[in-house]
Amino acid sequence: MSPVADQRRVYLDGTAGLPTDPRVLEAMRPYFSERSGNPSSIHFFGREGRAALEAGRKSVGELVNAREPKEIVFTSCATESSNLAIKGLAQRNRSEGNHIVISQMEHMSVINTCKFLQKNGYEVTQVPPDKEGIMQLADIEKAMKKETLLVSVMWANNEIGTLQPMEEIGRLCAEKDVYFHSDAVAAAGRVPIDVQEAKVDLLSLSSNDIYGPKGVGALYVKEGTRLESILQGGGQERNLRSGSENIPGIVGFGAAADMMRAEMASETARLGVLRDKLVKGITSNIKETYLNGSATRRLPTNASIRFLYIEGESLILNLEMKGVAVSSGSACASKTLEPSHVLRCIGLAHEEAHGTLQFSLNRWTQEPDIDHVVAVLPEIVKRLRDMSPLTPDSLKDG
Repeated sequence: MSPVADQRRVYLDGTAGLPTDPRVLEAMRPYFSERSGNPSSIHFFGREGRAALEAGRKSVGELVNAREPKEIVFTSCATESSNLAIKGLAQRNRSEGNHIVISQMEHMSVINTCKFLQKNGYEVTQVPPDKEGIMQLADIEKAMKKETLLVSVMWANNEIGTLQPMEEIGRLCAEKDVYFHSDAVAAAGRVPIDVQEAKVDLLSLSSNDIYGPKGVGALYVKEGTRLESILQGGGQERNLRSGSENIPGIVGFGAAADMMRAEMASETARLGVLRDKLVKGITSNIKETYLNGSATRRLPTNASIRFLYIEGESLILNLEMKGVAVSSGSACASKTLEPSHVLRCIGLAHEEAHGTLQFSLNRWTQEPDIDHVVAVLPEIVKRLRDMSPLTPDSLKDG
């Protein structure tokens, strides 16, 4: 089922994974060999490693406007960052409360971490978004109570791209004296993130999602926020994340953060135009197709579109034969046959969720890529609908 070798290949599954930018790879290269010192060593090679570590910390901190570089703690991935944030805060501060509020559309790394805590005596409330996938402040406030220790709301949803009212939620948490965590993986480098303006105490980040290397993440920990480490060892990263630091990965993470910060404005504008062209090209040329989430409050790289009367998996396989790679939802949840929990919590029926495709644009996406998708998709949809017993005759006639 592989696409023909000389056919145009279009990668629109950036949420699942992005290639490392060649400029990032070049910055990393020396740290695999000639600059391989351990930053904990006191000799010259160790000091060289320490300098690289701290430069990466500064760059990642600047991407989210951390007050001090030391507020950035490096981890192996965003999943570890969210585990450290939520478990670490809950276990260190249990005397202050045992109740956690999260949005119903969180990434599974947050949802499953909270399920773990529920088994250990904590209470968790999941708050649903509205039909556009946006959290309402009144609903979050209603879920909070005197035992509430933490609120966790992702900055942007990784599946439908909706952006949350972070500053308003941050102000609410500050007024209630409740810690505020955000999974900012999908948003980082695509929209401005200011942890100080949003009054965020903890923020999860991923290198791979900003064209950096896989296997390195970060957690912003606002100064004064107390966490209990979930890894015991040599005490690296302010004793919050023991283990020898991944210096090549951290150098790459820092280089990617610098590039995203420098190029964000121009790339946001360019990709937003291409995304709008894709959405319009699909929804205006194919009947019974609809954009999921907000049409305006969304990432410039994301288009989540549902196709009625078709299975998303069939669409994915047929698009692959035309050289187009897309997904039906989060790669982290793709091992289950259940429909996306994100699509279900915004009110989509089971079959609507199963008929959704997620298009994720990236810095290598060009206008001919969008034109190719818009050109090949109508015939695929028509053929699949013609085979489906669920399709109304009015659509089959077209």
